[in-house]
Amino acid sequence: MKTPIKLKVKPIRNGTVIDHITANRALSVLKILDLPNQKNTVTIAMNVLSSQMGSKDIVKIEGRELASKEVDKIALIAPYATINIIRDYKLVDKGKVHLMNKISGIFKCPNPNCITNTDEPVNTKFLVIEKKPVILRCYYCERIMEESEIEAQF
Repeated sequence: MKTPIKLKVKPIRNGTVIDHITANRALSVLKILDLPNQKNTVTIAMNVLSSQMGSKDIVKIEGRELASKEVDKIALIAPYATINIIRDYKLVDKGKVHLMNKISGIFKCPNPNCITNTDEPVNTKFLVIEKKPVILRCYYCERIMEESEIEAQF
């Protein structure tokens, strides 16, 4: 007689599942989304075995769908992530995050001498030099930022 398979994590009724997060970055995703400071139930799985990635993280957020600006931020630290929208326990939309060629106004330039860190009314702007791994260059001071520095911004 076969033993029934038990799910480790129960499915969500409505909300978002962020899958294929780079291993050990789920907590950074929570920080980007200002969770768990809100009332949503959040489930986190870290270092889950993955045939595609070796290991990955997964975040499930009950009762919340992400805004496009939030997805843009996630793309910076988890460029392989997929966003799954769940309604009434069914997958209704699935898409991969896409890192844009320019990133504006998401975080500060780490260069204290950059014009964006002065009293001038200038929004930050970064050009994406490399997408995997993510490498950015400040449009104004040309400071290069690698993934670890980008993750620290959140």
